Amino acid sequence: MTAAVTRDYSIIGAESDRAAERGLANGQWFQANIDPARLRELMERTNGRAGVDALIWVVLIVVAAVIAWNVRATWWAIPAFLVYGGLVGGSSDARWHECGHGTAFRTAWLNDLVYYPASFMIAREPTYWRWSHFRHHTDTIVVGRDPEIIFPRPPSYGGVALAFSNIVGGPKLMAGTVRHALLGVDAVVTEIVPEREWSKVVREARVMVALWVGVLVLAGITASIWPVLFIGGPTIYGAWMMVFFGVTQHAGLREDVLDHRFSTRTVTMNPLFRFLYLNMNYHVEHHMFPAVPYRSLPALHNEIADQLPDPSPSTWAAYREIFHAIGRQAVDPTWEIDRRVPEVQAASGQIVQAFEWRGEDSWLDVGEDVAPGELRPITVGNSERVIARTESGVLCALARRCTHGDADLAQGLVIGEEIECPKHNGRFLLATGEPTRRPILEPAQTYSVRSSSGRIQMEVEEA
Repeated sequence: MTAAVTRDYSIIGAESDRAAERGLANGQWFQANIDPARLRELMERTNGRAGVDALIWVVLIVVAAVIAWNVRATWWAIPAFLVYGGLVGGSSDARWHECGHGTAFRTAWLNDLVYYPASFMIAREPTYWRWSHFRHHTDTIVVGRDPEIIFPRPPSYGGVALAFSNIVGGPKLMAGTVRHALLGVDAVVTEIVPEREWSKVVREARVMVALWVGVLVLAGITASIWPVLFIGGPTIYGAWMMVFFGVTQHAGLREDVLDHRFSTRTVTMNPLFRFLYLNMNYHVEHHMFPAVPYRSLPALHNEIADQLPDPSPSTWAAYREIFHAIGRQAVDPTWEIDRRVPEVQAASGQIVQAFEWRGEDSWLDVGEDVAPGELRPITVGNSERVIARTESGVLCALARRCTHGDADLAQGLVIGEEIECPKHNGRFLLATGEPTRRPILEPAQTYSVRSSSGRIQMEVEEA
């Protein structure tokens, strides 16, 4: 029997420094090969599909609330509130997630329109958790770096039961919000969130606390528990649905590995589960290509399935694997599921070299023209850049690497007048390089570029 070894899973402990020393912090992850043109197709967003799905979800919540209210004095109230709570405090997690990435809707404000209410439904401070989730995608299941590891090792069946009830996790989450509202940011916030956004974290925490206090006051005035059961309460008693899906993502799989195929799980689910979970059962695919919206994840899976481990054939099969892993890891925390992963070469972006000749007017030819919405990576001297046309037809050029996570913008997506980073879904204004969406805060270098006779040219002085 191997003695249990307890590691420090906090993001401000010794393990964080150890991960950085081992090259696991903001590391270079394996990415499957896929045709760039096909990937751009899959990354396209529409408001229509997301709008219909969001409307169905809201209607389901309203119907469940009406039913729960009408049967509140009977034993039918128990299943009725479990369904209502699951929709509010559980399935809202998937909506929070997709709209936080900015991939659900094409229009940015529509994503925020869903993101902020969904954040309240699951008691997640919007700005803090947005940055926390960026970290999760940067350092997925890296101990000391990832703040979203559900089951630290050694795990226990009791820990699973507590996670499903949320009687510990829910109040703890709410208590953290109260602490931020009254005392300001703490060490965890300062580690994850840039300083310029600390005040926003505090303001949002105060708004959430004010709403909770308002519900408690209403409950006191009416001498009734019903306000709490409808608002705030679902964060705790409805979290079972969030945990039911969320546990399947990473539990029991490898820690500290820069390949999502070993640390993340894809599960075959039925259409109802996929709607409630917004296709996040395709979780390996989502982590590899987070710029692909939920509606396109099944198609993405079909494109790269031969490069991935076989998905769990059902939710029940995934849980059998997870519970087996919990039993083994409770005795030996170093034990990990043996994942069969195809041996394939990781994808690498294609760089188009610039021609080594100059026109008479001191402009360098860098290749054929690009169509609106199209991206092309080039290299000029020792400088890697991206050529793009906005959807309105404006030709632009900027540095190829994202200023936030050093991701390859050539694998990104042109949306209107912006380019979206494929790693964390931040955006730059193509014409100026100015950041327009978090987590990007620093501008990208831009370059003078023009089109002539079907060719793209860049100024020599900048090359």
